[in-house]
This record gives sequence, structure tokens and C-alpha cells, in this order.
Amino acid sequence: MSKSKNFLSDLFDFSFSKFIAPKLAGLLYVIGLIFSGIYTLIFFFGGLAALTSGEPIGLLALIFAPLGFFLYAIFIRVAIESMIIGFRTAENTARTAENTEYLRNP
Repeated sequence: MSKSKNFLSDLFDFSFSKFIAPKLAGLLYVIGLIFSGIYTLIFFFGGLAALTSGEPIGLLALIFAPLGFFLYAIFIRVAIESMIIGFRTAENTARTAENTEYLRNP
């Protein structure tokens, strides 16, 4: 219960002193993979339908649909990792600033 309460309090923190995106990174990745999977299945079955109707372009769709899924999964993963790196850099910088505050005011 306290975890959800902390999440809700972080969600409505209008000073933006706490970040919720790192907590949602896994969920964002899963959502991205689900949408990519749906698009891949549509593209794959469209290529299969084109191939059965005698159009050779359907073979390209059958080849590139899984390849596109894996490339998009890599892209989403790298994008989310880049976002997390930015948040961790901000947190570590804030912690460093707090730890060196005594140097400014001797």
C-alpha cells in the first residue's frame, strides 16, 4: 500500500523533485513491444495474404516483418536506457551537489 501511495504522491508532485519515469521504464518497454508485436503480426499476415494471391512482394513482407520487430525492440530498449541514464545522471549530480555543499560555505 505504501508503494502505491508513494507513486501517487510522486505523480502529483508539481515541483518535479521526484521522477516516476524510471519506475515505469519496464512497463513502457512492455507496451512498446506489444504495439510492435501487433504491427508485426499485421504486416506478416498482410504479406502472407499478398503471397497467396500471387504477389511476390509478400515474400519481402514475410522476411522483413520479424526483422523490423527485432530492430524496433532494440531501438525502444536503447531509447528507454538512454532515458534512464539521464535520470540517474541527474540523481547522482544532485547527490554530489548535496555532499559538496559544505565546500561552498566553510
